[in-house]
Amino acid sequence: MSNLALQNTNSGPGNAKKRVSYFYHSEVGHHYYGPAHPMKPHRLKLAHHLILSYGLYQKMECYRPHLASANEMTAFHSEDYISFLSRITPDNLRNFSTQMSKFNAGEFTDCPVFDNLYEFTQIYTGCSIDAAIKLNNDASDIAINWSGGLHHAKKSEASGFCYVNDIVLAILELLKVHSRVLYIDIDIHHGDGVEEAFYCTDRVMTASFHKYGDFFPGTGGLKDTGAREGAGYSVNCPLNGGMTDDAYEQVFKPVMNKIMEVFKPGAVVLQCGADSLTGDRLGCFNLSLKGHAECVRHMKSFNVPLLLLGGGGYTIRNVARCWAYETSVALNAEISNDIPYNDYFEYFSPCFKLHLTPAPQENLNTDDTISAVRTEILQQLQNLQGAPSVQFQDVPPPFMTKQEEGGNDGGIGDDVRPTHTVGGEVGSSAKEHESEMMVD
Repeated sequence: MSNLALQNTNSGPGNAKKRVSYFYHSEVGHHYYGPAHPMKPHRLKLAHHLILSYGLYQKMECYRPHLASANEMTAFHSEDYISFLSRITPDNLRNFSTQMSKFNAGEFTDCPVFDNLYEFTQIYTGCSIDAAIKLNNDASDIAINWSGGLHHAKKSEASGFCYVNDIVLAILELLKVHSRVLYIDIDIHHGDGVEEAFYCTDRVMTASFHKYGDFFPGTGGLKDTGAREGAGYSVNCPLNGGMTDDAYEQVFKPVMNKIMEVFKPGAVVLQCGADSLTGDRLGCFNLSLKGHAECVRHMKSFNVPLLLLGGGGYTIRNVARCWAYETSVALNAEISNDIPYNDYFEYFSPCFKLHLTPAPQENLNTDDTISAVRTEILQQLQNLQGAPSVQFQDVPPPFMTKQEEGGNDGGIGDDVRPTHTVGGEVGSSAKEHESEMMVD
């Protein structure tokens, strides 16, 4: 790359080089929902190997997370629900028939019980909590966990392929330091679990841009704006199928600009569900990688601590493309459209290109419908009385989490999360060597 190209890439305050932390556990992609299930954790291995093959891991701090404990999960979820998740296995289903119905898990739901289910939730939740603490300690500007973003899980119920709501738990961690946290959801499905958790508070604003109508989960109408102290602090942008890059930008940027002006968050959590991309197995939007990643680029420009999470995405080769590209956007690094050779190279045939061409489908979002939605949301935001303030006295300590014996690899937090600071390394071990990053 020429010096001129480098200069242009880094121009502007919003494009200044950021300190980026990346959280990944090599076992996360080995979990399996079942042969007919559209959720494939294997997509995380594809994304990780693209990040490796592009050399992006060399430009950021890479961490193996701690496994989230039951105590951490019950900061939001009910104890009986987490106990159920920790005990249920494919071999003992008959002993839990009543509880499976109560907690919406099992064979006749979209949340099956599979081998090592609880470990799976511990991994992706631990990644999100560790990433939040990294931001709380001002040890990073952007923290990334592509295995997280499971936004449908409720307090006592699995939903929409999601078991533990890592987003809510990460936001609760951020609230220990920040008076206000903004949550943004660009998954094609409404972020109902996160919205529900914070529907009655003004300390967390939720903004979801989603397909609305006869579409799971069926919530997220324009008039759903919060309740009690949270009235006006839930923002829902209902959209139609065929959404294009240009149309999406026309609503996303004005709404986010106004939210940042009015709400003034101390930290931002952006759920980057890739099922809003063109060609998704379950989605009906028509966004390109560049249009999807423009949301990341825009939020990065505000220079507020930013947590990037994964989410939906069911055409796995495109999910990997998306999150690898958005990692490069976070790093302000240009990467080639030619996918470099990697262990999963054949998944990207026949073109072996990074970027996607939108499908020739009709955009059901007209200029008039986009304008109407944008106008109503901006009016909702205009009616807010300004950013709410919170008086802090003592910052709650992070959870105490001991490392496994023999896990001393030189990380700052090898033994215990300290109680006298806001965070610490929380048991996340830094992966400093290429050989460690390649273990999968």
